Amino acid sequence: MSSAQIGLIGLGTMGAMLSLNIAEKGFPVAVYNRTAARTRDFVANAGELAANIVPAKSLEEFVAAITPPRNIILMIPAGEPVDEQIAALRPLLDGDDLIIDAGNANFHDTDRRARDAAAAGVPYLGIGVSGGEEGARHGPSIMGGGTQAAWARVAPVLQAIAAKYEGQPCAVYMGPDGAGHFVKTVHNGIEYADMQMIAEIYGIMRDGLGQDAKRVGETFAAWNGGPLRSYLVEITGEIGAATDPDTGRPVLDIILDRAGQKGTGRWTVIEAQHLGAPIPVIEAAVTARNVSAALATRKSGEALFGAAPSGLPAGAVSDAMLESALIAGKVMCYAQGFDLLRAAGTAFGWSLPMPAVAEVWREGCIIRSAMLNDMATALADDADRNLMFAPYFADLVGRHVPALRKTVALALTHGQPVPALSAALTWFDMMRTGRSTANMVQAQRDFFGAHSFERVDRDGAHHGPWGDQA
Repeated sequence: MSSAQIGLIGLGTMGAMLSLNIAEKGFPVAVYNRTAARTRDFVANAGELAANIVPAKSLEEFVAAITPPRNIILMIPAGEPVDEQIAALRPLLDGDDLIIDAGNANFHDTDRRARDAAAAGVPYLGIGVSGGEEGARHGPSIMGGGTQAAWARVAPVLQAIAAKYEGQPCAVYMGPDGAGHFVKTVHNGIEYADMQMIAEIYGIMRDGLGQDAKRVGETFAAWNGGPLRSYLVEITGEIGAATDPDTGRPVLDIILDRAGQKGTGRWTVIEAQHLGAPIPVIEAAVTARNVSAALATRKSGEALFGAAPSGLPAGAVSDAMLESALIAGKVMCYAQGFDLLRAAGTAFGWSLPMPAVAEVWREGCIIRSAMLNDMATALADDADRNLMFAPYFADLVGRHVPALRKTVALALTHGQPVPALSAALTWFDMMRTGRSTANMVQAQRDFFGAHSFERVDRDGAHHGPWGDQA
């Protein structure tokens, strides 16, 4: 008999935690995993919440357990597995049953699946879910994409399980088709950049100032009480303080310097290039991850050229200066992310609720930050303006860019790689340069390809006096 109000397929870490969250909020949830043993173990370990969980051994049993019209969440790996699961589900469903892809889908895939669903006359929803294991269990940030009717149908459940910021659910409808998954992708791109800038500041502390992990952790913990207050700064403080139980050494010192990635940061960069929206800080962060993976090559480079000299001049860098540099970099990173969202909205015909994007990231997600409240305010005032130009952030950047400049200059002079912080500084300088050097690029393009150029003193397309020189 039908007894569940909603169903969820995929009991990996995120799916299991989201199921417990749903059950805890009072919604009976049917669960199914293709590995039956995982379903049994999940229910056996659910404790009191097991009373609100309906396990299923087969897809047919799973579908029968959900009260029509059915709402089914997919928490499975992105790509072909989602298409295969949809193909297996559809013949078992009624025409008004809703499939909700809550994985890290590429928004192009979501667009395609939404078109296919619309052509078949069945509902479909793609939602970005951020917050990791803890967020899924206790309240993630949720970004919805699809029809408004489909969103409205499951909004009570999604808003109930979402994180809350001063009582407001961090679950927002972003727009049609893949809009929700695109917003989540940009979230992840900003996440890459935020993490990379923190890592670069850590590198200066470790290699330039000779600080141990504990000292680094204490500094970040202190910074979390100021303008940098955020989840990532908070956990960086905790990471610095952590000790490896096997060796007694700081955990940071026993972790291999090779970072993984699941591809969402790369998607962000690819889409930015297609849209002509510059996001150099995020691009630098993705590049840094790729370089980190080339561990053997980096070691060969060090053997050939020698490592950068350790240590910075005494008194050249202070904690306050590094904090200030990170504040400036953070503002520029987020400004670039919101510019990309704005460009996507224009290109794809989405009316993205820009202030609401900042608001939905205030709790539950990985990039939650105290700054997001001020960003929401600035975007509500003028959603089309670059965030860095909003009065509050213009003042913030003006006060903190000098520290960013000193930090980057010192690091580069002493051979310490700071790709994301350097990209932030260079982008700032480009954005405040009224007359750039692109006139030289235009002249070169016209010289070798007769592409023409614009003049400063008259309209139209023009060519230079190159004659037959090309």
